[in-house]
Amino acid sequence: MTVADALAVESVASVVQRLAVMLGAGVAPTNAWRYLGDVDGFRDGVVDAVARAIAHGGSIPAAIAGALSSAEREQSSSAWRAVAASWFVANESGAPLASSLRETSETLRQLGQLHRDVDAALAGPRSTARFVGVMPLLGLLFGTLLGFDTIGVLVGTVPGVCCLVVGALLSVAAVRWTSRLVTRARPSESSPGLTAQLVAIGLAGGGSLARARDLATEALELHGLGEPDDVARIDQVLELSRVAGVPAAELLQSEARQIRREATSRAQTRAASLATTLMIPLGVCVLPAFMLLGVAPMMIAVFSSTMVELS
Repeated sequence: MTVADALAVESVASVVQRLAVMLGAGVAPTNAWRYLGDVDGFRDGVVDAVARAIAHGGSIPAAIAGALSSAEREQSSSAWRAVAASWFVANESGAPLASSLRETSETLRQLGQLHRDVDAALAGPRSTARFVGVMPLLGLLFGTLLGFDTIGVLVGTVPGVCCLVVGALLSVAAVRWTSRLVTRARPSESSPGLTAQLVAIGLAGGGSLARARDLATEALELHGLGEPDDVARIDQVLELSRVAGVPAAELLQSEARQIRREATSRAQTRAASLATTLMIPLGVCVLPAFMLLGVAPMMIAVFSSTMVELS
């Protein structure tokens, strides 16, 4: 997860916001996509592909899904699939497209901010991970600068070759270990709170709860967004709506925003704890590799020169 991921998601959010504004002003959906494609500053590969597809009578959600290629960034592709799912549910349920897209745009902006926050929190641990990876090489360079033939010892003596092999294996293990730790610290959810939002859009169209939930599930499956999440929480919100006699759609939108805030908090917590977790490969792999590649060759060289002088 990088700043580039955040920019990709926010770029999709900007496109969706412009579509929502045009639809709210009475522009037809097909014309709104065509207008975006006609303006150079707002044009991108997905917009052009969708505009061409719907000009030949294609469905907009299907056109969005079909426009996504392997060249799209993973986060950008996930964001566009969320847009397609929202559009699909709004179309099928009769919910207002403009307001549905505004909420989707806000969702994507929050996800973009999540990526930025996590990237900032991971900046320190990533620097530590990079330093951990070069420590053994620094040990080797340190011995050479001190005048010891560390490279000659490592490749020209049996103990040196043993140190080289074990030290190299430990260094590779440390790099892979730290890389996995950093990967696990990143958010696993591509679109937290999306299920609740899709159900809310379905209810906004005036349909039944069962119909809204079926549409949400169908949209998630159709656009490759995984299984519905937070089902228990959605049930709790719907029960609250029934007991209190308040609109379920607004409660679900609020719950979706809360789910996204919680996802941000979890990601920041994992990123903060990563600095401590990285000490494990440092102690288990990096320091022994440093000793084997930096210190041990110097000791072997000193011992060898002493034995030569004594003989």
